[in-house]
Amino acid sequence: MNHNSKVQLRNIQLPKTFSEVDPVYLTETTMEHRKKKILERMKEDKFDSLIIYADKEHGNNFEYLTGFIPRFEEGLLVLKKSGQASYILGNENLKMPKHSRLQGNLYHYPLFSLSNQPMNNEKSLVSIFNEIDFSNDKKIGLIGWKMFTSTQYDNSTIFDIPYFIVDAVRNICTEVNEIVNAAYLFIGGDKGARTINNANEIAHYEYGANLSSTSMLKAMNAVEVGVKESHLGNLLNADGQTNNVVTIAATGVRFENANLYPTSKQVSLGDTLSLTTGYKGGLSSRAGFVVESAEQLPNKQRDYLERVVIPYFKAVVFWLENIRIGMQGGEFYKMIEDVYPKEENHWHLNPGHLVADEEWMSSPIYPSSKEILKSGMIFQVDIIPSIPGYGGVSAEECIALADEDLRGQIKNGYTDLWGRIEERRNYIANELGILLPEHVLPLSNLVAYLRPFLLNKSAALTCVE
Repeated sequence: MNHNSKVQLRNIQLPKTFSEVDPVYLTETTMEHRKKKILERMKEDKFDSLIIYADKEHGNNFEYLTGFIPRFEEGLLVLKKSGQASYILGNENLKMPKHSRLQGNLYHYPLFSLSNQPMNNEKSLVSIFNEIDFSNDKKIGLIGWKMFTSTQYDNSTIFDIPYFIVDAVRNICTEVNEIVNAAYLFIGGDKGARTINNANEIAHYEYGANLSSTSMLKAMNAVEVGVKESHLGNLLNADGQTNNVVTIAATGVRFENANLYPTSKQVSLGDTLSLTTGYKGGLSSRAGFVVESAEQLPNKQRDYLERVVIPYFKAVVFWLENIRIGMQGGEFYKMIEDVYPKEENHWHLNPGHLVADEEWMSSPIYPSSKEILKSGMIFQVDIIPSIPGYGGVSAEECIALADEDLRGQIKNGYTDLWGRIEERRNYIANELGILLPEHVLPLSNLVAYLRPFLLNKSAALTCVE
């Protein structure tokens, strides 16, 4: 958006969505490369072993190497610096190692099973660890899902893993020099193996970004006075896929009775409405008013468009047009702060973060960050203003950064995906008036598409000369 551009709410064509896109599976080459990246980082930081924890909500580092999570049980993956892998699993996941993308030895630990299930073959976790043998290890990394970034504590000694597992590790490691939180090897800073994606991985994750944005547009188009939250919530879920965030379809006052989920509550004229859905690789979120025009807004919020929506939209446009490969995250954070001051707009989280199997993996964009924004990163454009006395606004979607080489690999290896990317870019340029840099690839169908008055299905914000 150049200095002469203005933002207008005007009638435009709806974005195109793609409803019959097949998932792209991770190749054996990709899985081998993932293991290689982790082993290289282990060597660089002198780790002898990694013990990687997983459960249904916290299995993404485990899944990065194995291709699966232990669903309703806990599980451990032990990876030695030699490349040898071992699984410690409960009753209902004993079948999974033979399907895993990473071959390894299997150890049955029934305590990881659900309550009151058979405890056959029961043995202590310490005895299993002794069989795997850590006796010569000098440095062991424990990995859950979270990389701690406290300014008050030693982050390497904070573990987001059940106590009985940490305790067992400590019981067998009395001679070990170090036991540290090593999640950073997967998700952190310049070390994180998962922060950079190849063409196959971008194609794999685009499936979720397309799915979430396709579902979001269906839900937005279904917004009418009298429709139930549950109906909108149903439209936000698709293809039988598991969401990686709580699906939101919330009209009017939120969190009544501490409820987080869509209910039978009906949408009313003048309500605020929040909609969110997310899958691996992408999240879509929208917030606005259930009105057709500003005249139907609450009396004290008639300037909602000017005070809240347009400044937010300008910030999103600036974000998309100015993010660069090779810049420091702290530099980009300051740029967003300069054009969209926190003091005026009351956002407080990171204005953008990395996306993968989870909706928020980590973020290189924070104050004074020296982390470099790199080709292969998948970002969610995520700025959340909170203006006192006004309803909210949101247009969260996902993009990838890709240099010329990566763009060529996607174009040549995934022609259907490249076609969708080009159609999205053309829409963003021709309908929204936003010129994306060539290294910004829209993985979602609704990047920068913002309809603040949800009963007006034609009017969206655009940049005009």
